[in-house]
Amino acid sequence: MTNHKMPRNVIFLGLTSFFTDVSTEMIYPLLQAFVTMVLAAKTALVGPVLGIVEGVAESTAGLLKLFSGYYSDRIRNRKSPAIFGYSTSAVSKSLLFLAGFGWYFILLSRFFDRVGKGIRTAPRDALISESVSASIHGRAFGFHRAMDFAGASLGVLICYFLASRYLDPVTGNLKDLGSFYRIFIWSIFPAFMGVCFLFFIRDTRGRHHEAVDTDGPKPNLNLKTYPRNLQILFCAQMVFTLGNSSNQFLLLRSMDLGRPLSEVILMYFAFNLSCTVSASFFGSLSDRIGRKKVLLGGYGLYAVVYLSFGFITAGSRYVLWLFWILYGIYCSMTEGNIKAFVADLSPEGSKATALGFLHTISGLGLLPASIIAGLLFSWKEGAPFVFGGAMAILSMVILALVPKESNQARNQEA
Repeated sequence: MTNHKMPRNVIFLGLTSFFTDVSTEMIYPLLQAFVTMVLAAKTALVGPVLGIVEGVAESTAGLLKLFSGYYSDRIRNRKSPAIFGYSTSAVSKSLLFLAGFGWYFILLSRFFDRVGKGIRTAPRDALISESVSASIHGRAFGFHRAMDFAGASLGVLICYFLASRYLDPVTGNLKDLGSFYRIFIWSIFPAFMGVCFLFFIRDTRGRHHEAVDTDGPKPNLNLKTYPRNLQILFCAQMVFTLGNSSNQFLLLRSMDLGRPLSEVILMYFAFNLSCTVSASFFGSLSDRIGRKKVLLGGYGLYAVVYLSFGFITAGSRYVLWLFWILYGIYCSMTEGNIKAFVADLSPEGSKATALGFLHTISGLGLLPASIIAGLLFSWKEGAPFVFGGAMAILSMVILALVPKESNQARNQEA
């Protein structure tokens, strides 16, 4: 009988993600406003610069996730790359204090933050999948995403109360760069708290797979040899990512529709809270009804939300709140579920590598996605969201080509 108790590894990794996201989300909702202030004399560059910053950062993370996953499979170690990655992200926040010298320090900060994410993500996700039975992969990843979003919700709430102290009632933005820096200082502490929990986890790879080093399957970087279902899933995710620009554009769009920074931060809080509340439910649901159905529903909801952001008008204040909440539900339907889907379909001996492929494919799409969104935003503010909605619909068509997944993985016992 399957043991449904969540193991200590998943709990401690959840706590690490919780505190890391508290730190990250104390900064993230302010980033587009921070860039706007740094580029105060060059407002026409805000969209393109934001696209470059987010695109380069996320693409870097995506590329590193593949090699980090492959390296983790090769050395049979998950814990060390995770510790190094989380530590790198914690230290990277100090570069934001140099942004007064130029916007490129914001780029460097985001770059090294995502380098840390790129190093840690695939080994961490493999560690989660190896710590539980395959029959509850969705529940384990759902729990982890719920802890992510719970930390993000708290981080946004702290950001809101701190930002409210320094808000300029005329502009609706923070008063000066010093106001941003005060908040950034506070964000460093939870980042290092998150790293501390990693020292309590136990590596699974070396303990359970000692014989694999010599006789078992080796990690595989040849994507052509992966199962066809997994290749189609990767293809659908690549197309989806081309329209999945940074959340900074949703924040920027909300402010451009006339909402003050304080209210936009609260909308972002509502987004994270809806993720927190629903992530575990959709993770468990995918264990019962299948990953594909839940993922298709998530892509469809994304299309509805993004198309709505494209056509919404300045007077639609309360509708904007609704779409932020729905956007959170989309995240809870897809982010943990697609990892569980890949873990189910990955070849033996290449679980972290396959998860790295997932993130790398997404990362490769994020650079052009964010640059396209930045250029489209400069042309017409609603255009990047219409484009994103169209890409989500196309990805649903591709995903529909995946045959109904077998129940075998969900019925396996640890």
